[in-house]
Amino acid sequence: MLYNGPRAATIVADTESLLWSLDRETFNHIVKDSSRKRRETYESFLEKVKVLESMESYERSVLSDAFVEENFKAGEYIIRAGDEGNKFYLIEEG
Repeated sequence: MLYNGPRAATIVADTESLLWSLDRETFNHIVKDSSRKRRETYESFLEKVKVLESMESYERSVLSDAFVEENFKAGEYIIRAGDEGNKFYLIEEG
């Protein structure tokens, strides 16, 4: 749907089915709008992070596109002393 290519799979209904469908234009609009809103939310958050205040707007935009949200339960370890430092965390809430 995103790249206007041929289908990569075949689907056959095993039972009577009710499907919902979206045309390509609507689907692409939803995906792009969702992506834009996500970026705006992350960029707004990044503007408030003191250690990143010297970043240009474009740099914050690129960084916000790379974010992956992770959720942790209360009491769950996020990092431990001695762990390999292969992730940079920003706490949004909690």
